[in-house]
Amino acid sequence: MEVYADYSATTPVAPEVSAAMMEVYENTYGNPSSIHKTGRAARHIVDSARRDIAGFLNANPKEIMFTSGATESNNTAIKGAAYKRQHLGRHLITTQIEHHSVLHVFEYLEKKGFEVTYLPVNEYGEISLETFKQSLRPDTILVSVMFGNNEVGAIQQIDDIAILLKDHQALFHTDAVQTAGHLPLDVKELGVDLLSLTAHKFYGPKGIGLLYVKQGTELEYQQLGGSQETKRRAGTENVPMIKGMATALALATEEMDARNIRLMQLKEYFLNALQERSIPFEMNGNKNMQLPHITNLYFPFSDVEIMLTLLDMAGVYVSSGSACTAGSIEPSHVLTAMFSEDKRTKQSIRFSFSYTMNEEEIDYIADQLLKIYEMNKERSEY
Repeated sequence: MEVYADYSATTPVAPEVSAAMMEVYENTYGNPSSIHKTGRAARHIVDSARRDIAGFLNANPKEIMFTSGATESNNTAIKGAAYKRQHLGRHLITTQIEHHSVLHVFEYLEKKGFEVTYLPVNEYGEISLETFKQSLRPDTILVSVMFGNNEVGAIQQIDDIAILLKDHQALFHTDAVQTAGHLPLDVKELGVDLLSLTAHKFYGPKGIGLLYVKQGTELEYQQLGGSQETKRRAGTENVPMIKGMATALALATEEMDARNIRLMQLKEYFLNALQERSIPFEMNGNKNMQLPHITNLYFPFSDVEIMLTLLDMAGVYVSSGSACTAGSIEPSHVLTAMFSEDKRTKQSIRFSFSYTMNEEEIDYIADQLLKIYEMNKERSEY
């Protein structure tokens, strides 16, 4: 048996999405910038997808910019805001648990003379609003806070942060990649100026994403060339994948409640399965302020490298949520920010589920974890 439980890393493309994309591949090959009939047909698909996506986000279609994915969206939002607004100040705020496509951009900007405050988190992966208020300065020009964390599922109070920024000059960006299809993404209610998404996290294709840019928000755009995306992002639009992302977001939005209920059932079933087998574990994060598809668990009886190898050999595909470098697994920067103890950062595994999974697959994961525990308990205190 093989069980994939790494859905926060990526998801398979939904059949409806594949079908919608294939229809475009087969029938609409024109360049959306061409003025002839074939080009106009492609432009119609792009414009329709933009309108649909804007509707799901409660945005204006003009505020949706298509990108190659979250990395480009995050880079464009953060670099674009920093460079365009540096005459107003050079102070930026983010958190210690952001995705590397955010953190590495801020580290780059520090080398360019910007000052960055990295907000700490508590043991649940949540920032303190009070600490945020204290970090905010008159010369702060950008705040970037992840909506839902990709490793532990921690949810930040994005709307409360937006309220604190209401009368401040700083722009507010959120990486909402993991929340699509799991939390409502109404940009007006959230109060953000910039929001990043990528399709492959909600059963759409890889290589396509978007950046919501609130009207009136000025950025220094990074990609030069043609006048595509209203001169914000040069390059011929990927029509089939844009159609695929719109289809995937429609499904994710319409089925969100049913999917979330199923995910919470599976998560509860998984935790109960571990308890029934007397496998020692502790949850990393706050179960009540956590994305429904992610659970990150600390197993005190084995290092993560050993567990991941054994699980992979048994056909269970999960991840530590850590960056792999030169064949070794470095401690998770997210868990390091949450916990000072070294063991927990090196003995935790992320399980991320899909609404398409069943209890038999969950039991199989639990059974394989039991085997690993039984192999190790004689050599440990557990």
